[in-house]
Amino acid sequence: MITTTCDICKKKMDDPINERTFFRYAETSICEPCKDNLEQNIRTQIRGKDPFTMEWYEKTLKDSCTKACQKGKV
Repeated sequence: MITTTCDICKKKMDDPINERTFFRYAETSICEPCKDNLEQNIRTQIRGKDPFTMEWYEKTLKDSCTKACQKGKV
């Protein structure tokens, strides 16, 4: 049995399935609920961004992951 820990909420995931029950964003392992919250947070930022670029999106995603890991929540 493999166990992975979410880097944001510190919840353990037994037998994680990549891209189904855990996700890798910006060099962090994230559980599905934290991923949903992170994407919702970024989605609100994207709506106000004009012009949109992938470089901006990747930087925003990485910064959001780093802040969430430090706070322990999204």
